[in-house]
Amino acid sequence: MIASHLIRCLAPRLPAGIARWLWLAALLLAASQTGCVQRRLTIRTDPPGALVYVDHIQIGTTPCSSYFTYYGKRRIRIVKDGYETLTVDHRFLPPWYQIPPLDFVSDNFVPFEMRDERSLTFKMTPQRLTPIDQLLERAENLRMGSRIDISNPPVAAPATVLPSQQSLPPAMPAGAVPAGAVPLPTPPPR
Repeated sequence: MIASHLIRCLAPRLPAGIARWLWLAALLLAASQTGCVQRRLTIRTDPPGALVYVDHIQIGTTPCSSYFTYYGKRRIRIVKDGYETLTVDHRFLPPWYQIPPLDFVSDNFVPFEMRDERSLTFKMTPQRLTPIDQLLERAENLRMGSRIDISNPPVAAPATVLPSQQSLPPAMPAGAVPAGAVPLPTPPPR
């Protein structure tokens, strides 16, 4: 706005070629000042101070914020000592102005910045501690279930022999004739 006002004031006093270049520079400056979409995710927990991972990348301790580029499914994992670890797959749907082909216009030609703020709040549950006697009982049950009784080994089924696995008779020496076979006549010498 200011650039076009200056050009209008200075245009009568400048040569025509320079005025055109100034108009072109003003248009390029105006086009470069178009807005974009800022996407921001804020995560809060009750109680605060939990460590947050989004798609296996640590973003901080709650309350924390992070910028993101793409919409879609994100895996959010929240960890805090004394509380159950919370893993959530959350789908971020785009707003109407980010659905193709409108996203091209909103990212490149809207003259102001658009903000898409997403906020998630999670309630964490305290970690349940198993009493020692129950833990030892479960361990003993696992130990007993994994023991092998060697006094009664399992009986193997008799093996079946396939025709392709049967043994072949021993090889006969060269020139020998099997029993019961009629020998072929030999041709006379030449």
